[in-house]
Amino acid sequence: MEAPNSLHPCTVGGTLLSISPVITSADIVKTIILAVLGAFVSFLVSITLKYLIGKRKK
Repeated sequence: MEAPNSLHPCTVGGTLLSISPVITSADIVKTIILAVLGAFVSFLVSITLKYLIGKRKK
């Protein structure tokens, strides 16, 4: 027997509501800063590897 279609949104909604009192604005700011920093470092590593591989092929 299949679960009703409304089960998934209810589960997600309940999970978000149970987590929401625990998450503070400081956590959100920290997460945003870490995401930006991670993207920047990933970009730098990609550029560096592309440069090194290009230099090695010559």
